[in-house]
Amino acid sequence: MASTEDKSANKENTSSWKDSFYNPRTGEVLGRTASSWALILLFYLVFYCFLAGMFALTMWVMLLTLDDYVPRYRDRVPYPGLVIRPNSLDISFNKSDPLKYSNYVNHLESFLQRYNDTEQEKNEECPAGDYFMQDNSEDMTKKTCRFKRSILSFCSGLSDTNFGYPEGKPCVLLKMNRIIGLKPRGDPYINCTVKRDNPIQMQYFPSEGRIDKMYFPYYGKKAHETYVEPLVAVKLLLTKEDYNKELPVECRVEGSDLRNNDERDKFLGRVTFRIKVVE
Repeated sequence: MASTEDKSANKENTSSWKDSFYNPRTGEVLGRTASSWALILLFYLVFYCFLAGMFALTMWVMLLTLDDYVPRYRDRVPYPGLVIRPNSLDISFNKSDPLKYSNYVNHLESFLQRYNDTEQEKNEECPAGDYFMQDNSEDMTKKTCRFKRSILSFCSGLSDTNFGYPEGKPCVLLKMNRIIGLKPRGDPYINCTVKRDNPIQMQYFPSEGRIDKMYFPYYGKKAHETYVEPLVAVKLLLTKEDYNKELPVECRVEGSDLRNNDERDKFLGRVTFRIKVVE
């Protein structure tokens, strides 16, 4: 049996443990009186309110320096990437089976809706060969040059609603990413090559894959709400010898100061895709 001294020590330890949470003799909770807790809570309330106020003031001052139409810093992506439509880097289909290529055709048709004549008639008829500068315009909403899908001829989806896929001569569309203020020097155009010994015949729309300067510069999503990127359509004139083979195709922006050979970014000014047509 435990001695009387052991029982007394246990009672003292239990009492000391309880007093650390609440001491009935002094009224302290966790070692502090009610007034002490009130003061420390008041201090932290004022302190965090001050921090919140400083944060709100800093954000307000920063927002005053921003422009709703033009980003303050625009040096992250100085050169545009090249994008392909239909949105696939691996195009494979059986030209005899509409179900195999219908997704590509539907994607192209959906993408070209913004280029319909009914939409583009709202835009401006601009002189070719010159930048469409609107920096001195007081109106923050910028005008847009027309780009009608009929410019893409056999790849417009107007005369051939299947974009050449049933004939095994498919069309692909190429466009550059939007970059605010971009004004490419020279005479930019798209050039595509097949990575093999024997070249493949291709048709470009507009002629020679030219990208006219009148579609530059771009003024931003809010200022240029009706802007559409100029397109280049490439029709691959495949023959029977090209069927049932996976053909790697590389397209580049040439003829200007736009970069297309950056090894760290495979899509900067160029794009590579594979196409396979099954007979």
